[in-house]
Order: sequence, then C-alpha cells, then structure tokens
Amino acid sequence: MGAAESVPETSIHEFTVKDCNGKEVSLETYKGKVLLVVNVASKCGFTEVNYTQLTELYRKYRDKDFEILAFPCNQFLRQEPGSNQQIKDFACTRFKAEYPVFQKVRVNGPDAAPVYKFLKASKPGLFGSARVKWNFTKFLVDKNGKVVERYGTSTAPMSIEKDIQKALDEE
Repeated sequence: MGAAESVPETSIHEFTVKDCNGKEVSLETYKGKVLLVVNVASKCGFTEVNYTQLTELYRKYRDKDFEILAFPCNQFLRQEPGSNQQIKDFACTRFKAEYPVFQKVRVNGPDAAPVYKFLKASKPGLFGSARVKWNFTKFLVDKNGKVVERYGTSTAPMSIEKDIQKALDEE
C-alpha cells in the first residue's frame, strides 16, 4: 500500500493540466525552466508561511527561468474547500501570488491527477511511500522535466533556495 506506481511518462513536460478557468495548459510550455510544484490549501496551518515564502521565491527567481506551479487540493481535512476562482483570488489577493494556480486536483488515490502520479513515482517520500502526506508537499523539477527533489510540508520554501539555485545553474 502506498508504493510508487509505474508511469510511462519520463518528463513533467508530457502532461496537460487545467488552469483555474478550466483551460488546458501543456506543461511543455515550461521546458527549460526549473519548476517547484506544490499542492496548496488555504485553510491549513502551513498556509501563511508557505504562500508568503512561495511569493518571495517567485519574485526573486521568476526572471531566471523559475516557475511555481500551484495545485490546490482538498484531500487533507478539506482545507481547500473553495471554488477554483475563490482559491486563485485568495492566493493572488492575500499572498500576491503571480505564479499559475491550477484547477483543484487530487494528489492521492485512484483519482490522483496524472501529473501527481508522475511526481510521486519519480520521487517517493520517506521509506519509499508514494503518498503525499499533507498540504504543501513540494517537488523540485529540473529544466528537462525530471523530478530532482521532494520536500515535506514542514520544509519552508525559502529553506530550499540553494537547491533551486543549483538547478537553475545546471545546463
């Protein structure tokens, strides 16, 4: 139970997701950029520090081929109950998020978004578990679409700045 499942895709760039308005977005758009993929929630105890620091990271590195992809998820104690538009408004108004906020997804279980199946299979968590344990799990993806690191909820975004810089410096 919880073991990483095998996925045919080899790069995050092979996926298409939906933005908060339901429009399809090919992640191929982000080829050549370092990505931080995060499952977000507005009513979580980790919301304030994560959203604040994600905005800070984004402002610092967005002109250096860095992008944050936020995927709202309501799977953890229903801490993301709003509509897609309410979620985007919350992130953009309260936390000045300028990075993409996508449509709400499931990150675990049989209905998990395919992009999350890929992320989890690429970088299992503690003891090889594939499950995302909580809100604000972060996946660092290199310019070629490969997952290079996975960070738990309690890892503050600014604490992974060195890993982001390293990924940005690699060709």
